[in-house]
Amino acid sequence: MADIKKIKTALISVFHKDGLDEMLSLLNEHGVKFLSTGGTKTFIESLGYNCESVENLTGYPSILGGRVKTLHPKVFGGILNRRENEGDQAQISQYEIPEIDLVVVDLYPFEDTVASGAPEADIIEKIDIGGISLIRAAAKNFNDVVIVASKHQYAPLCEVIKKNNDAVTSLEDRRFFAKEAFGVSSAYDSAIFNYFDKDNESAVRISFNGATHLRYGENPHQKGKFFGKFEDMFTQLHGKEISYNNLLDIDAAVNLISEFTEPTFAILKHNNACGIATRGTILEAWKDALAGDPVSAFGGVLITNGEIDAATAEEVNKIFFEVVIAPSYTKEALDILEQKKNRIILVQKQNTLPTVQFRSILNGVLKQDKDLYKESIADLKQVTEKAVTPEQAEDLLFANKVVKHSKSNAIVLAKGKQLYASGIGQTSRVDALRQAIEKAKSFNFDLEGAVMASDAFFPFADCVEIAHKAGITAVIQPGGSIRDNDSVEYCNKNGIAMVMTGIRHFKH
Repeated sequence: MADIKKIKTALISVFHKDGLDEMLSLLNEHGVKFLSTGGTKTFIESLGYNCESVENLTGYPSILGGRVKTLHPKVFGGILNRRENEGDQAQISQYEIPEIDLVVVDLYPFEDTVASGAPEADIIEKIDIGGISLIRAAAKNFNDVVIVASKHQYAPLCEVIKKNNDAVTSLEDRRFFAKEAFGVSSAYDSAIFNYFDKDNESAVRISFNGATHLRYGENPHQKGKFFGKFEDMFTQLHGKEISYNNLLDIDAAVNLISEFTEPTFAILKHNNACGIATRGTILEAWKDALAGDPVSAFGGVLITNGEIDAATAEEVNKIFFEVVIAPSYTKEALDILEQKKNRIILVQKQNTLPTVQFRSILNGVLKQDKDLYKESIADLKQVTEKAVTPEQAEDLLFANKVVKHSKSNAIVLAKGKQLYASGIGQTSRVDALRQAIEKAKSFNFDLEGAVMASDAFFPFADCVEIAHKAGITAVIQPGGSIRDNDSVEYCNKNGIAMVMTGIRHFKH
């Protein structure tokens, strides 16, 4: 077949050599000639294979401190010549340019160097010139040339060679490797651009590797994919394939639990907490989190910041849920939780979450800093004659963490570091409050002495009035309304304590 090409000569120059030996063995077995530079040439020869130096081919040594090694017509002519083009073939014959059928090259670790905090001079030296040029040249001429642009492609090439029982590739094979190579080069260039553009933010250049095909998107008629490295965040111990909606809830759960250091358990549905409690033990936290809304907990996502033991697992196992996340599990706990075949069990790894977030909108993208502000006692500005008690202050901060991660407009009612109820995603703050009150009553919570948190200011005094009549005794809100004083005056007249933080936590 015309699209089948034999690999006769391979140019190999890589930083990462793990896994390279298998590929070299297979290529050598099928008579492929090796061409290389520096350390890679030494590595190839250490395995007992003959290897011609690029310097011997070009007639030039590596110069400018290694900045120029492969940038030569005899190298790029060997890669870019079109095998069926008579003019190209005449020229490479005239200038004695050998054909290069396979290019194996990776790039200097630019991103790793930036992340290490290295000085700028070292970072600039990690901007690859020869490597990126070789990648683009070989990928452009995929009709004739195979390009392996990262260590992650060593194994796929080995699979192709084994499958064919020869060092031959199809056009489909070469097009695949070219696609992968352009993925490498585009990600690399994006990283370099972002380094230079960091203070200007004149454009968005984002690169995510590792596409995961999902069963569907939010609904069955929508296609869905996840681009990211899920395995860097979690280890999945058990259960079915994770869905699009699972991922949304998992993200919300991880962000919520990150607010808490004491033993805490949370239950989420549709990106909102329907139950959460902080207690002395994880088991106690679970029981009181579930009490917040045992109905909504059905089919939810569970997350905790402590190890799940057998006793906790026994209680958790009594309800149906989709996902459970914890930093660790005892063996006995896993034996219990794994009784349900499809239940997704995740171990959350220690890592740092991104500090920015993006959202597609209209014909573009919105970017903003993530809402990472965490209020403390020092942020609570007393605005009423009645001061909050230490116990109320703790409850207010607890409620404020929950409302921060609830869809706006949002109201949270809490007591004793337990979510009593929330009103979420409403078009008015009054509606959100009334929803929360009615929900709390439906689960027999006594709101007398409870606290209220609001994600934004109260435009009128109606919310504090409704809350007071329901038994609420302390309020936390950001403030900022031109009528803040109306709410303050009502609180003063009715013995309610209120603090303002100055920080709004809208979550649209």
